Amino acid sequence: MTSDKAAGSGLRERLSPGRIVVLVLGVLALVFVFENTQDVRIRLLIPEVTMPLWLALLATFVVGWLCGRFLRGSRRR
Repeated sequence: MTSDKAAGSGLRERLSPGRIVVLVLGVLALVFVFENTQDVRIRLLIPEVTMPLWLALLATFVVGWLCGRFLRGSRRR
């Protein structure tokens, strides 16, 4: 049997201050994205597209996340 104290310490180890900050920022970013739902025109070099602002913000977030994962992974090698 494991005690409650041992189970609580594992949770505390996983929820470091850095991870809590990232979690809070992620939630705030999602709230910001889903609060901005109006359509916008976006121009990337030549083509111009109209899409919901939340989708453009979410795409930007995903691209940034992927870049961060790539850079973090390449630093380990």
